[in-house]
Amino acid sequence: MPNEVYINKITKFLPNKPVGNDEMEDYLGMIDNRPSRARRIVLRNNGIVNRYYAMEKGGKPTHNCAELAVVAIKQLFGNDFKPEDMQLLACSTASPDQVMPSHASMVHGLLDIPSIEIASFAGSCCASMQALKFCYLSVLAGNTSNAVCSASEMFSHWMLARYFEKENEVERRLKENPLLAFEKEFLRWMLSDGAGALLLGNKPAGDLPLRIEWVDIRSYANELETCMYAGAEKGPDGKLQGYFRFEPEDWLNKSIFSLKQDTRMLGEMIVKLGGRFLKEIIEARNFDVRSIDYFLPHISSEFFREPSFQELEKIGVDIPREKWFTNLSAVGNVATVSFILMLEELMRTRDLKKGQRILIQVPESARFTYAYALLTVC
Repeated sequence: MPNEVYINKITKFLPNKPVGNDEMEDYLGMIDNRPSRARRIVLRNNGIVNRYYAMEKGGKPTHNCAELAVVAIKQLFGNDFKPEDMQLLACSTASPDQVMPSHASMVHGLLDIPSIEIASFAGSCCASMQALKFCYLSVLAGNTSNAVCSASEMFSHWMLARYFEKENEVERRLKENPLLAFEKEFLRWMLSDGAGALLLGNKPAGDLPLRIEWVDIRSYANELETCMYAGAEKGPDGKLQGYFRFEPEDWLNKSIFSLKQDTRMLGEMIVKLGGRFLKEIIEARNFDVRSIDYFLPHISSEFFREPSFQELEKIGVDIPREKWFTNLSAVGNVATVSFILMLEELMRTRDLKKGQRILIQVPESARFTYAYALLTVC
């Protein structure tokens, strides 16, 4: 039985050219033909300078979410790994093109490969880590000798102004000076498009493979109500009502399918629970966090960088700032894809040495799930 699993290749795909902060409304549009009042506030706090959209100016799409994944996956193929060699495909996204079929089915349908085992992981940012763990366990158990883990996002198409116009029109009838609720406006300026893929195998290959030591995931949904959601509305009691509980006209009138976030809960809980889970991992695995050389935290906004550092310091987890590696400002918050983009850039831009260790952190605010992975350079 194999007892080691390696990441042997990492690829990425960022569609079209980078979009600067002042260009965003050229792509997403302006609600009620007025520049957003919230945009500059959100951008000032999140620290993002560039992001990528799978569309042209004016909102015309250039790709869908499955197509983004396919571009990244095809880059894994070469002389040492051909399409017909793939044994398992696990795909993740928080922004699928449809409710059914599954995202992995759509990606598989676009790939010129034989019939294989597939798995889809949905939800939010941790979906890609869940896909990674599924691939890792499959190879570890000997179920497959290789596996491909992909992540792709196409949030820009969810954020187009036209999807909010009807709600704004209803609000205009009720108020003299309506504003889109901040919980919906906030995420229009936070998210980006892109894709990434990982090739896992039971033997090391390539120039600098990474051995997966472990992947740990924890949900705190038993303790906390929903924080980020789409296709639903959150009531005053904190309970979520799905879209099927609303009349079809309300789907537009209330922007039911827009992505929303309770920013109050986000600020209160996202940092605290991430530290708590890492502390539990350290104790359960007798893991010395001082042994890591790089820490790759998926932070949705630069606003959370210093609070995250301070929280870890407070609970006695010492990860010096010089070990932190992120690329949020250059590529944006690409949800499930973010950890792959960080890992790809780290491998490409740093002079890594055999034996160095990389700790990945992915928090998910949807209903507070957290994932950590430890990798060793081989």
